[in-house]
Amino acid sequence: MRRFNIAVLAALTLTATLSVAPAQAQDGQRPLGIDDCTATACHFDVPPGTYDVQVLLGGDAESSTSINGETRRSLLPETAAAAGEHVARSFTVNVRTPEGEPTGVEGTPGLDLAIGGAAPALADIRVTPATHARQIFLVGDSTVCDQPGDPYSGWGQQLPQYLRKGVSVANYADSGESTVTYLQNPQLWATVQPLIRPGDLVLIQLAHNDKTTDESTYRANLETLVAGVREKGGQPVLVTPIVRRWFNSDGTLNNDTALLVNGLGVNHPAVIREVAAAEDVPLIDLTAKTKALVESLGVEGSKAIYLYNEKRDNTHTSAHGATVYAGLVRDELVAQHLVPKGKVRMG
Repeated sequence: MRRFNIAVLAALTLTATLSVAPAQAQDGQRPLGIDDCTATACHFDVPPGTYDVQVLLGGDAESSTSINGETRRSLLPETAAAAGEHVARSFTVNVRTPEGEPTGVEGTPGLDLAIGGAAPALADIRVTPATHARQIFLVGDSTVCDQPGDPYSGWGQQLPQYLRKGVSVANYADSGESTVTYLQNPQLWATVQPLIRPGDLVLIQLAHNDKTTDESTYRANLETLVAGVREKGGQPVLVTPIVRRWFNSDGTLNNDTALLVNGLGVNHPAVIREVAAAEDVPLIDLTAKTKALVESLGVEGSKAIYLYNEKRDNTHTSAHGATVYAGLVRDELVAQHLVPKGKVRMG
């Protein structure tokens, strides 16, 4: 553990105006800060909840630092600092059990952060309970979830890096789930709904695994999820699914496999759009946006978005692809005034 540096604390206080008292560890005796870190990782003994994290990056040499947390969540994008300079950043993180997929392993209790980047340099850090954080809950499948291992990554796993202090992501997406199974499994919707508070956003992207769901059932399930969010005072947002990388000979994705039309002929994106219009729910048309992007990249260029090179997988995204797709979601959250621009990192 590194020793607390008074000069660094002073710089942090001036740069980031950290005037609040630091949170206490579970024994109530010690503040949570740099003493809980090594050069490459931090561990904080905190119970499940939402926490503000304020960091000071940089040192004597030129540096470039990123921060991941819990189950491979990207919390802070790579941030450069010139030699001898410090850069203050902050973000809000959701700590839960299980820490990744809701039906997965519990993970490590507390908050774990990994300090990475091309030349990482963490000068100081403070962790405090978030008192006014707004949650963005994610309801989805494997293309959204916090994937436990390389090379997989869901777009929800990459979304936190685009958000500033005061907004956090609670990713309850789970691999293999359809609208049917998400509503049935007590670890999923029955767990998520009671956590929703007035003003929280709930982004719903379920379609990839509704392969045998008929249209009336699929529509009714979406309506149930929307009503459940509103019952708790939350704001539902329907999200059409990301496309599968399945090209026609003419270089387009105009086919049922790519555009999520199931074996019963149910056009999932079309039904989602109809439910959004009928229920007056904001819509993020990720199908249309990812289709346009994949087609623009072409057969070869789009391989890096998915896991084609690694796994011959045209459904699941790489960390790079998930980051690009999370950026599309971020842009829509801002454009539709669902999240204030000041709470979002645009770079």
